[in-house]
Amino acid sequence: MHVPDGFIDAPTSAITGVVAAGALAVSLRGARRELGATSRAGEAEYGGERTAPLAGLVAAFIFAVQMLNFPVAAGTSGHLLGGALAAILVGPYTAVLCVSVVLLMQGVLFADGGLTALGVNITDMALVTTVVSYAVFRGLLAVLPRKRRSVTVASFVAALVSVPAAAVAFTLIYAVGGTTDVSIGKVATAMIGVHVLIGIGEAVITALTVGAVIAVRPDLVYGARGLRQRLRLRVNGTLVDAPAPTTPVAARTSRRTLWVTGLVTSLVLAGFVSFYASSNPDGLEKVAHDKGIDEKTEEHAAAGSPLADYGVKDVSDARLSGGLAGVIGVGVTVVAGSTVFWALRRRRSADVSPVDTGV
Repeated sequence: MHVPDGFIDAPTSAITGVVAAGALAVSLRGARRELGATSRAGEAEYGGERTAPLAGLVAAFIFAVQMLNFPVAAGTSGHLLGGALAAILVGPYTAVLCVSVVLLMQGVLFADGGLTALGVNITDMALVTTVVSYAVFRGLLAVLPRKRRSVTVASFVAALVSVPAAAVAFTLIYAVGGTTDVSIGKVATAMIGVHVLIGIGEAVITALTVGAVIAVRPDLVYGARGLRQRLRLRVNGTLVDAPAPTTPVAARTSRRTLWVTGLVTSLVLAGFVSFYASSNPDGLEKVAHDKGIDEKTEEHAAAGSPLADYGVKDVSDARLSGGLAGVIGVGVTVVAGSTVFWALRRRRSADVSPVDTGV
């Protein structure tokens, strides 16, 4: 659903740019809290030493899976948006930053998604998908049994809803600042219809990924916080929370193993599996072509990039060119994402005074 330059006029693009900048500013503050959250006992329940590297990995994984277009309907494909997945794994504020890092890397290095439309894409693909999906996710967890399976089920539904929500958001933005004279009713019908189907693929990928992580390390899943009821002990006639168990060395090793496994998986998906992805246009491209929205599409400012269109310039072998581009993309994204989140974590640590920690 990457919007190219020329779909939306300059004033509307500027307004969405302001909205995106505001969302990123709020998310930076919120992510600092998410990266430094502690339990009531003062112990790291979901701290930055766990979250920061996982957040960088989530960004890289989203980049990799977005290269895997899957067939949806005749002549149309879809790909992961990632807002729901990131929100559930690392928290909603951090998720907005994760998806935004991916969109920035794609726009600057791979000429995917217009640079003047970056505000549109961040607003639509990072902000709307995250806010909608996480609201649905938390609402479902409030009524479902407090079990791990409930997290997976809620993940599926939240991801499913987030994609047509993004389609609706794009339609509204187009209604305000579209550069072609196309009936909004036609655009809305086509966009929502195809993206409901794409949402099923998003839901499957999100549920499988969340389920896989929660099966081995539920403590690393932001959306699963508080899933277990804390053990309570009666002391002198009063019920008090039992101390949280210390994380064993094996679990810490498992965290590193999970990170390495996730990175290797991302590299394999982007560097090898992506060659077999569907070559059909995605939902937005198909609707734009069929309805004439793309009549005023402009050439991407980074069209001359050595990695434009997910291929390495001057490498003639298509498989090798695409694979190298995917591996480079995963590497750059994980470094950029991890740098951002480690910096936020360090800033959070510097802001915590002895009074805050109870020292």
